[in-house]
Amino acid sequence: MSNYHIKNFEEYFQIYRKSVREPENFWGEVAEEHFVWRKKWNSVLQYDFSKPEFKWFEGAKLNITENCIDRHLMTRADKTAILFEPNDPAEPAQHITYAELSKRVNKMANVLKSQGVKKGDRVCVYLPMIPELAVTLLACARIGAIHSVVFAGFSSTALATRIKDASCKMVVTSDGSYRGSKTIDLKGIVDEAVAQCDSIETVLVVKRTGEAIPMEEGRDQWLEPLLDEASTTCEPEIMDAEDPLFILYTSGSTGRPKGMLHTTAGYMVYTAYTFKNIFQYKEEDIYWCTADIGWITGHSYIVYGPLANGATTIMFEGVPSYPDFGRFWEVVEKHRVTQFYTAPTAIRALAKENLDYVNKYDLTSLKVLGSVGEPINEEAWHWYNDNIGKQKSPIVDTWWQTETGGIMISPIPYVTPTIPTYATLPMPGIQPALMDERGEEIKGNLVNGSLCIKFPWPSMARTIWGDHDRYRDTYFSAFNNCYFTGDGALRDAVGYYRITGRVDDVVIVSGHNLGTAPIEDAINEHPAVAESAIVGFPHDIKGNALYGFIILKEFGETRLRENLRKEINQQITEHIGPIAKLDRIQFVPGLPKTRSGKIMRRILRKIASNDTSNLGDISTLLNPEVVEQIIAEVILE
Repeated sequence: MSNYHIKNFEEYFQIYRKSVREPENFWGEVAEEHFVWRKKWNSVLQYDFSKPEFKWFEGAKLNITENCIDRHLMTRADKTAILFEPNDPAEPAQHITYAELSKRVNKMANVLKSQGVKKGDRVCVYLPMIPELAVTLLACARIGAIHSVVFAGFSSTALATRIKDASCKMVVTSDGSYRGSKTIDLKGIVDEAVAQCDSIETVLVVKRTGEAIPMEEGRDQWLEPLLDEASTTCEPEIMDAEDPLFILYTSGSTGRPKGMLHTTAGYMVYTAYTFKNIFQYKEEDIYWCTADIGWITGHSYIVYGPLANGATTIMFEGVPSYPDFGRFWEVVEKHRVTQFYTAPTAIRALAKENLDYVNKYDLTSLKVLGSVGEPINEEAWHWYNDNIGKQKSPIVDTWWQTETGGIMISPIPYVTPTIPTYATLPMPGIQPALMDERGEEIKGNLVNGSLCIKFPWPSMARTIWGDHDRYRDTYFSAFNNCYFTGDGALRDAVGYYRITGRVDDVVIVSGHNLGTAPIEDAINEHPAVAESAIVGFPHDIKGNALYGFIILKEFGETRLRENLRKEINQQITEHIGPIAKLDRIQFVPGLPKTRSGKIMRRILRKIASNDTSNLGDISTLLNPEVVEQIIAEVILE
């Protein structure tokens, strides 16, 4: 029995038991049998939750790009590594083979070196979803530089904050980017950001849109001529297992963003292992994750996890609605996609549209569907299952975080029986625990509490860049000897996990702990409702009451809204009970969301509490204008 590829439910339990009883033997075997090392480790794991400090495969020497590229050249040189699907469907797709990827990464690595970038330097990457983005990440890893990708939709302020926090030496960007029918001036955003940053010495610019842009003498350089001159060979920097690989910023619920630092060996082993199992990847498959590489999903499951397995991974530059709402399904048909991994936000948006957009395409190549970013609600799950998977492709509802590096709790397709809204069971090596308010572990089933992980796993972030105290305080101070995820969860009768939302999304109403996710699920079942978000607000008698921000499928006439309010509360009463009814319901044109599709409940809580004087920085939202619209609606009501 191989530990590396789980094929049935009985095998899952055998492997899981071994991974918990003998974690070091388990991960040692996975690492030894499936990766290339320059030197083996002295110990698989050293850790101390009180510091908190975690070291995996200490003493090992490797380079992650040898595992993602070089080792495939003997057997897969002509196989497509990255399949680039551009924003405009009229522009041809690019098939970049492993042999070509090797040359492109080496050239880029040599360009970085020629510009003075060396091991340990930070390189900020602010690029659209074009091949140069993946190539730049791998080139940084090739020479031991630490990449810090910033999603190319963030404002110049957000970009400057991240550049300054990591003291980046270089920014790699492009003249512009395409997003549907829009062209965005990325270089202009970079210029504004870099004006505030002393550490930047060089800005390398990829030509994508061909727009005329200003280039600052001595700082800015076009990338193409430098690549033309660069050699196609570059010896990989030999890294220690615990050398930093990348910094990726995640927004804190309060204050400035947190630069999560991920290191080399453990991250490689865990992302490769989870990719192989959660997508049941086979050699001829065409895998597509629709995320942006600006997020952890893109790092782990577009770049590192797939390439470490010698997979073909699609990079999609576009949006699901351009040129029309059939774009995802057109790409699935065109490339015969076998695994499709996307966010519930996208699924809900597409489910609102006419089914003709789906039905005109052949989706029979699909074997596995995935969901990431937030728990998928039941209505969206059924739409996805019925219309995209045709009830034949299992849905893996994956739970994990930027901080965890890889997927932690998820069904394994064709192995784990699935239930809508449940992330089901932990991956091998992951030991979840539910904790009560006293910090005690809650044993048994049919329970809920704060979700913690009570044993280290290889891909966990090692610190917050430049602020280890904040790392300890945020993740390791709430409960002893475990990592606190910040999420609540319930465990059902068979031991399956369902994520109930952030712990701060649990509202205590009249002494009852109410998770917002199940209430939102109930509301979203109403035929008139497109999406909803629930927050608590202070109430004289109940302590807290519930406020619902609800998007209707059709905005509707005002006179019908009173009836709708009654129907929605009736629906909640039927699904959850009268205790969960909403005291206030506001129909809104949209919800404030981060670029990765998460609803910014902090802002909604302030609006619900009538405290709109200081909403913090909303410039990084996908739709900052919606905040003003919601506030204006409150005043009208």
